[in-house]
Amino acid sequence: MDMYHLCLSHMNRRVRVHTHYGCIEGVVVDVDRDNLYLRPGGELTLSAWGPGFGYGWGAGGILALSLFTLLAIALI
Repeated sequence: MDMYHLCLSHMNRRVRVHTHYGCIEGVVVDVDRDNLYLRPGGELTLSAWGPGFGYGWGAGGILALSLFTLLAIALI
């Protein structure tokens, strides 16, 4: 299963996302072919803030993460 479809199967659920830069927990609010949109909550442990991490905080505290940077996604 590719990362896009894996993220789609976790819509509106609380997840822990592992990226090249660290881990973040939150609720998946949207997914498109390029990004996962996450409403963060809980522990935020990122080892680096950089342009490859995502597009930053959007309206309503939504974080856009590039699917390219995702290593794994798990329900919590």
